[in-house]
This record gives sequence, C-alpha cells and structure tokens, in this order.
Amino acid sequence: MSVEPKVFDHVKKILASFNGKYMTGDVLKRTAIIEDLDKYDDQLMEALLSDQLIHDTYTKKIAGVEVFEVNQFVSMLEFKDYWEDSYTKYSNKIGLAAGGKFIDENEDVVLDFPYKDCVLKAGMTKEDAKDNDEPFLNEVIAKPEIDEMLEPKIFVNAKKYDKDGVHDATGIDDSDNLIIKGNNLIALYSLKERYAGKVKEIVIDPPYYFEATKDSDAFNYNSNFKLSTWLTFMKNRLEVAKELLSEEGFCFIVIGTEGYAYLKLLSDDIFGKNEYVGTISWRKSDNQANNGEFAQVTDYILIYKNGNGVLNKLPLSDKAKKEYRYSDEKGAFRRGILLDKTRGSHYYELTTPSGKILNGPWMKTKEDIQKLDEDGLIYWTTGGKEQPYRKIYLSSSNGQIANDFWDTSFGSNQRGATEIKKLFDGVRVFDFPKPERLIFNLLTIGSEEGDLVLDFFMGSATTQAVAMKMHRRFIGIEQMDYINTVSVPRLQKVIEGEQGGISKDVDWQGGGSFVYAELMEKNRGYVEDVMSAKKMPELLDVFERMKATTDFDFRVDLEKFQQELHGFSDVDDARKELLRILDKNQLYYNYANIDDSNVRDLVDDTDYQFNKSFYED
Repeated sequence: MSVEPKVFDHVKKILASFNGKYMTGDVLKRTAIIEDLDKYDDQLMEALLSDQLIHDTYTKKIAGVEVFEVNQFVSMLEFKDYWEDSYTKYSNKIGLAAGGKFIDENEDVVLDFPYKDCVLKAGMTKEDAKDNDEPFLNEVIAKPEIDEMLEPKIFVNAKKYDKDGVHDATGIDDSDNLIIKGNNLIALYSLKERYAGKVKEIVIDPPYYFEATKDSDAFNYNSNFKLSTWLTFMKNRLEVAKELLSEEGFCFIVIGTEGYAYLKLLSDDIFGKNEYVGTISWRKSDNQANNGEFAQVTDYILIYKNGNGVLNKLPLSDKAKKEYRYSDEKGAFRRGILLDKTRGSHYYELTTPSGKILNGPWMKTKEDIQKLDEDGLIYWTTGGKEQPYRKIYLSSSNGQIANDFWDTSFGSNQRGATEIKKLFDGVRVFDFPKPERLIFNLLTIGSEEGDLVLDFFMGSATTQAVAMKMHRRFIGIEQMDYINTVSVPRLQKVIEGEQGGISKDVDWQGGGSFVYAELMEKNRGYVEDVMSAKKMPELLDVFERMKATTDFDFRVDLEKFQQELHGFSDVDDARKELLRILDKNQLYYNYANIDDSNVRDLVDDTDYQFNKSFYED
C-alpha cells in the first residue's frame, strides 16, 4: 500500500539544503534550528513555508492573517523520533508544560497536559494495559489528526428497546433516550452535533486514580493509571462534556480520596473557579475496616454549574421531619427564631401574653411580627423566659438545601451491590455499582422531570435506571463489553417494572424506552486481533492482513518497519510496536464518509437511515 509523504522527511530535505547549518550528516542540529525559529529567521521561515505539506500542517489564519505555529513545529522536532531511525524511540515527550513548552525549556510553570486519548485501543480492559507503560496508544498528535479523530462517527446496530421488545431503529428524536457503545471521548464529540447546550445534568463516576497499583482482579476495567495519564484522560472528556451542558446545567463528579485534589484543580480550570458550587463528602460504606493506620470511608462529589444554574432542594430527611415536633389545628410545625441577640437588628417593645416587656433585638420589624400574630403564626413559650417564635408548618415546606456531608441514608456501596445482585439472580455481575438512592438525590438537586441527563461512564447503568424511574431523559456511553451483559439488560428490567432500588419510593410501574447504537469500528478490530496474537507467526499474519486494508500513521516508513518487525524475538515487544503505528484516528468510521461506496456497502439501510436522522434531522 502507498504511504503518504511524511512531514519529517520534508523538513529534513529542506534543512539539508542549508549546507550543514542545520544538519550534521543525517542528524538534525535541533538547537540551531530552534534558535533561528525563535528569531523568525527569514531564510529558514521562507524555505519551510514554501513546502505545501509543512505550510498546511503548521499554519492557521487568525483575523485574516496567516500565522506559523512555531511552538507546535518545535514540539515535533522535540519528539524522540522513531520516524528517523529507531522504532524504539518514537514515544512523544510527556510531562508538565508551560506556554506550550516543557518545564525543562521554560522557567514559568503551570499544569498543562498533552492532548491525547488514553483509551483508543482495544478498550480500557486490564489486558490492554499489561504490555504498555501507560494504558493508551495515542501520543501527542498533530492537529489535523486530532480533527480527524474527533469527527462525528457512523452508528451501527441501532435498536430501540421498549415494553414490546427490541426493534430496528431507523431514526431518533429529542424525546428518545440514547445508549452508545464505544470510546466515550469519540462518542462525546459525535453527540455535539445534536446535543450541544441541551444537557441539564451530567453525573459521572469515572475510573478513580489510585497511587498504589491495584490487584488485577480489583476492577472490571483498568484502574492503574499514571497520574499524568489519568488527568489527561479526564481533561479531554470534561472539556467536550462542558460544551454539552445547558446554560443552567450542572456537572457532578464522584471521585475517591486520592484523586480528589488533582481533579478539583483540573475541574476549576475547565469549568471555572466561579462555577464551583461545592463538594459533598459521601460516606460510601456502612462499616469500616479496622486494620492498617487509617480507614477511608468517604468519597467526594464535585459539583460545578454552568452559568446561572441553581440547585433544587432535597426532600426533608426523617431527621429533619422530627424538628416539626409542635402541632396545632393546622398541623405539625417547627419554631423559627424571632429574637436573636447576635443577628437581630430591630429594637422596639413587645408585650408578652403575661404582660412582660421585651425589647429585642428582633429579626423582623414590629409590623411583620404583628402581621404574623394576626395570622396565628406566633408561638409563645410558657413558663420561665417568655419568647415568641414563628410557626413554620411541615405542610408548607418545599424541602431542604443540600449540604456538604451525606451519610449512608443517601445510599452506600453495600446497598448498590445488593441492588445489582437482586436484579441478576444473586450474581454480582458488576464491581462497586453506585446505589440508586445516591443517584436519586443527585438527580433531584440537579434536574427536573423531562430534563436530559448524561453519564458517559455508564458502567452498570445506575444513572440511566434512576433517570428512567424519575422521568428524566438520558444518554449513556460505555466502551466495555459488559454494556450488553449488564447495562442494557438492567434497563430492560427497568422497562419491565423491576421493584429494586428506588422503585417503590417513586411508585415505578415500568414503561419507558431507549435507543441503543454502536460506533462503527474500523482499525479497532485489528487492534483486538493484535492483542490476541500469542506467537510471532500469528502476529505477522495479522500484519499481512492489515497491510491490505489498514490505515497506518502517515509518518511511518512502512517498508522499514516491516523489516524490523520480522527481527523481533519477543512477541510482546512486537505487539506493542505494531499497535503504535496504527492510525489511532481511524478506529471508527467517520460519518462524512458514509456515502463513499466502500463504506456505504458496510452499512445496512436501517442504520443508514438512523445516521441521517441523527445528524441531519
């Protein structure tokens, strides 16, 4: 197969024309190049920009003026370049950066992360992470490649689930609930086409960051992220998720102790410090371990708003209802303070029923208190020190504002596990599902009936199940294969009227529906074949098949790589290198290509109609 011209080859050809100024033999003099780029050397700039590929890759127009993106060009030169001479040296430089330069090149320090996606391979499975230093394939990608990667994708296997079963879905409208199987970063960018500015509430329970490596059986998915990887992983997704929020929307992020402080700083940067509402400390466990030095029994829930959003109130708790311990012919009431020496600001005489004189300071004006008295809303204490209180009736309460500590009455991990086991005949089919009661309270304070709720770390579908029972619309995204063995079956049970979780509390009797669709895979199928190859002959066979149909990274010298691949003795090393030369942007088919003959033949008519409805209606 033909390989597109390589940018680096073009650069080397141009630099070689300067008679040794920028190259010694076949080796670049990076310092000399960077110094002249910083000075915008006329001859160097003219030579580089005269090359069409370099021009198109590293220039952009700002206010009608064409600008050469020097920092991006320099970053390319800073690569450990497999593309030059060694396939073992093509990992991009990764680390903290400031102003587009890494810390060792700049004295000013801010937190910044390379733009890369860390799940674009076979999946976020534990097996995928075994042979790699970090659980992702993408390196720092050139902007054109990023744009290609994040283009809207084709959906396939579109089905509608309702009380009558499963049916082909030929379209979708704004009243439909939606479940997507595929990489959540890619799916979020596809959702932008239809749902930007329409999501009232985001609730996510992402993979936690852990400082210590977890045992291989601790989670169904990979949980052993490096910190830089995890932060980049979260940053990429939160940035596009924010674009989906409505002007009064909210984002709730459930996170553990070890990742909380890092994620708070990152989220402040993405949503804005002024959009931070607060953090809920949630006691997640009904009990605690009594070994080690310190027991961690809480998780945290970060809350951010978008614009003018105001949280709703929660229903009164049983503890709060006990405060309404007084009663009269109108019903139960609690006392509201009217005389307060600290907060009172009004001074005047008030005569008690026994004839005593009180002078304040009062919380309200004399006219206000007289009006309350006329309406029968004053309660006088008797005996001892007489004092008036305002009657606040239980029947008039519209709830209580949320606070920053939620105990286990808001749900616990043990109850979440029990709920999922009851749904699946006593089998624990999912690790650490969140309890329905917790999600119920988050949806209560963040949305109303009919609002759209998004969860792009869908997991066992707790958010979607509760949203359906609370008459919210929802979107869920999940990449892992358990979407078809746990998540979707759970929602089918909700439609059938299952009575677990919050069902009895909200009088859920069943009903509802949702549309299911998958991102149409391309290179990802080969990624799975590469990962499953156990011996070198199997891997070489996969590579031969890939050469006929697969998109490789355009910077790779494929002939050279093929020679080197046959020299590997360790299949693990060979697998890792083969995965790295795949064009990770091509894991899924772009919607823009749906009418191309070689793509249209792969999409059945029903799915074709669904895509047209999704993107063009």
